[in-house]
Amino acid sequence: MNEKESALGTRLGAAARPPWLLCGAALASLCLGWACAAAPQVTQESAPMAQQQGEEMPRWPQLNYPASPRGEAFDLLWGQEVPDPFRWLEEVDQPATQAWMTAQDALAVSVLHPLPLRESLAQRLTELFYVDAISPPRQRGERLFYSRRHADREKTIYYVREADGRERVLLDPNTLSEDGSVAVGVFVPSWDGQRVAYALRANNADEATLYVMRVDDGSTSELDVIEGAKYARPVWTPENDAFYYTWLPVDPTIPVDERPGWAEIRRHTIGSDPATDAIVRERLGDPRKFSSVALSRNGRWLLHYVHFGWNETEVFVRDLHDPGADFVALPVQAQRLYEVLPHEDAFYVFTNEGAPRYRLFKVDPSDLAREGWVEVVAEDPEAVIEEAAILGGRLVLRTLVDTFGHIVTLDLEGGDRREVALPGMGAVTALVGRAEDSVAYFAFESPTLPPQVHTLDLRTHATALWSAVTVPIDPSPYVVEQHWFTSKDGTRVPLQMIRRRDLERHGQNPVLLYGYGGFNVSIVPAFRASTYAWLEAGGTYVAVNLRGGGEFGEAWHQAGMREKKQNVFDDFIAAAEYLIAEGYTSPAHLGIYGGSNGGLLVGAAVVQRPELFGAVVCAVPLLDMVRYHRFGSGRTWIAEYGSVEESEDLFAAIYAYSPYHHVAPGQGYPPTLFLSADSDDRVDPMHARKMAAAMQVAGADTVLLRIERNAGHGGTDLVKQAVAKNAEVFAFLWQALAP
Repeated sequence: MNEKESALGTRLGAAARPPWLLCGAALASLCLGWACAAAPQVTQESAPMAQQQGEEMPRWPQLNYPASPRGEAFDLLWGQEVPDPFRWLEEVDQPATQAWMTAQDALAVSVLHPLPLRESLAQRLTELFYVDAISPPRQRGERLFYSRRHADREKTIYYVREADGRERVLLDPNTLSEDGSVAVGVFVPSWDGQRVAYALRANNADEATLYVMRVDDGSTSELDVIEGAKYARPVWTPENDAFYYTWLPVDPTIPVDERPGWAEIRRHTIGSDPATDAIVRERLGDPRKFSSVALSRNGRWLLHYVHFGWNETEVFVRDLHDPGADFVALPVQAQRLYEVLPHEDAFYVFTNEGAPRYRLFKVDPSDLAREGWVEVVAEDPEAVIEEAAILGGRLVLRTLVDTFGHIVTLDLEGGDRREVALPGMGAVTALVGRAEDSVAYFAFESPTLPPQVHTLDLRTHATALWSAVTVPIDPSPYVVEQHWFTSKDGTRVPLQMIRRRDLERHGQNPVLLYGYGGFNVSIVPAFRASTYAWLEAGGTYVAVNLRGGGEFGEAWHQAGMREKKQNVFDDFIAAAEYLIAEGYTSPAHLGIYGGSNGGLLVGAAVVQRPELFGAVVCAVPLLDMVRYHRFGSGRTWIAEYGSVEESEDLFAAIYAYSPYHHVAPGQGYPPTLFLSADSDDRVDPMHARKMAAAMQVAGADTVLLRIERNAGHGGTDLVKQAVAKNAEVFAFLWQALAP
């Protein structure tokens, strides 16, 4: 989804994690393609005249916005008319909408490209982004599989390393399309390392097609081509002759918002026609829920997960060694999360049932009754368990303590607890290995330490550096701090700040405040290369750990979802007020940024407290919360947000904060840049279009809509696009916020 998706700290492991995660991209990973620009729609008074009169030059030109006619559409909900004057912008294929989009993007280009710092920022970002990097490897058979970024290539390349150390390219996305619009999705090698199942995504969208490659010669099978792989993550059998996956029909007559309810679990045998794939679990028929699948390493236990949002999981288990066995439900509680880790003759159940910070049980697969569950890892009142795995015959836990990452190992009965020594205070962003191997790999980084991959010997607990990213930065002038502030209702909330050591608190410092606040996603102290372009220009960067995230467990998450969503916005506003009260900045110099669910965050913040901010960057956002569930993957988020159709009380809560419905004339909105993607099939771009139109018509002076071409929700995977996009974003922010 973005450069640092793993750093966002989703709660459960891959098997139990909803595969359609709604996620905001970090600034360093957002990319923007160049659109065709019409003649600039900009007018500005004569500069010489202003200078002669001794007046300060305006920061922004006077804009002549493309026409956005108001319509009469409305929704009638619980006896109340909810106006929707720009509903016509939902119809993306209509000529009027296309013309409007072209004109809006041309206007944005005409304003952003002449900004004074854009070219120098692009030069610095080129140095920061074009670097060599390597992912943690996965051992399959005698081979290692990993990906590499190259300082002279646009896209990440996928490699295999043979037992004798020879390295060769398996898949080079740089060669897949002339314009770079085809991206690689999942890349899953079989257990014996002889095949790889991988997905290709046109225009970097979520929609994907699965392929199977022979590792020996790099050839791709003409038979094993599976469409409808938007949510597929292949799970290989131990025999390596088949895999299970989640399949979606590609029938265009199925409404987009209903499509998740058609997902099926299927089994594909290598060399067979995908049309004949066995249906293992039928579709659920409920677009609010979703299916995923896992298989024990020995191939005996097939696990079917039914996810209802990010706070409820049902698990069904089938014994494949018994031909007559059907799926049996794991006895679980509603609104709790579960992941089953099968190992040898036991299930290890990772859950937040009765433990908002998570715990583990040991369960006999032949008797799933609750009275037989034995707790092997109790809830820790100081730490949240982010991930549990069985590696090298031990339980390995990736945890958070006050947002900082740790690794803890225990024996399979929960004893012999050991803390793994890490390079410092930061984020553990990946944990990779197999139950049968004594060596695992983990990735570590911090705001001042670029990503590193380390080996972990689970016999001795010794670690060693396996690879490191070298980025041309000097972190010595900067300090990373954690601050705590008090939100509106008295809740204590932390933020992470990176600033110059010699920063003077005179209230004139440009500060960029980032937040997300939802879907159990934890904002951890990770490395963001783009941040250094901002810091070196004189800015300060702050990320706040809002309620709705997972930093402090499920209670923290639930305190920022559904009817309590306003808590998230209150936390963000309180963070801004704290930074101002402490003299770090002032409203004129405080910018805010958020993407996806974070776009909803900054959209709500700017309509609720426009006077508090000097600039807004709102990326691939949700903003019309009355109709969000009717578009893209929206119905899968009902568990997180609720919907206006559920109850009158929930309608009132959602409508009260829905940003699009609270744009009003005369509010003095700060300069706002909306970022959208033309192939975003997760969050429909109609949100950004309608909100931009509403703010422009309301009389906001500077509202820009930049549309990324051949891009999905996470942008594109071209480094040059990331450079161009971030240069525009930081130039926009600096123009608005600099003293």
